[in-house]
Amino acid sequence: MKRRRKHAHGEPENHERWLLTYADMITLLLGLFAILYAFSKIDSAKYAAMVTALGDVFGSGKEGVIVGKTGVMPGSLAAIQSERNQIAQEVRRAVEGTGAGIAVSNNERGVTVHMMEQLLFSSGSADLKESSLPTLDALAEVIKKLPNDIRVEGHTDDVPIATQRFPSNWHLSVNRAVNTAHYMMMRHDLDAEKISVVGYAEYQPLVPNSSAENRGRNRRVDIIIVTNVASGPPAQGSTAAVHQQSKVVP
Repeated sequence: MKRRRKHAHGEPENHERWLLTYADMITLLLGLFAILYAFSKIDSAKYAAMVTALGDVFGSGKEGVIVGKTGVMPGSLAAIQSERNQIAQEVRRAVEGTGAGIAVSNNERGVTVHMMEQLLFSSGSADLKESSLPTLDALAEVIKKLPNDIRVEGHTDDVPIATQRFPSNWHLSVNRAVNTAHYMMMRHDLDAEKISVVGYAEYQPLVPNSSAENRGRNRRVDIIIVTNVASGPPAQGSTAAVHQQSKVVP
């Protein structure tokens, strides 16, 4: 008697397995959006406390400042502006009556003291005039009391120079900045770790080099009392605004 063979039949194919993958993806996306939503809700009080705590850890007794492409955090902007105004007033009082050729401006980097060539140097020279020393002394006394970093920047006009000592405007602008900073550091014992020196030659003018008067205003040494971390060179197009904010000390 012949036995009938049992034919093995496979389980029917499940055509809805893709639903499992789809459901997993939806669950992950839901979790991701929940996390992003949680991050978007920042407790301002807790954030301020965290910033203060971080400032204490890194040696600062006050709230830090966060700077990005959009600028400074709104909560700190008023404090920084108040600091700038106070420093600018102290500088103006200190240099008032010491000589002509000084302008004080207040911009995004801090307080800038523009010292014209006519006050500091003879034409084509980087040696400080004796008559400029009382002004630098008065300014150094204010700077010495401040915890801020200091940038000393040399500038020229666009007329080329080519002497044995100064082959280019770069050499002249750097030497003028170095001599100005070195005098204040040596005479008034300023903290050298807080001071940086740079020369811009003719490439950061206050006004266009279109006349002899304008060129005279562009030949200068700028002393910047930095009031935030955005201490790079001024953005192109901002020099006119800086000039408009300047207050010339007679």
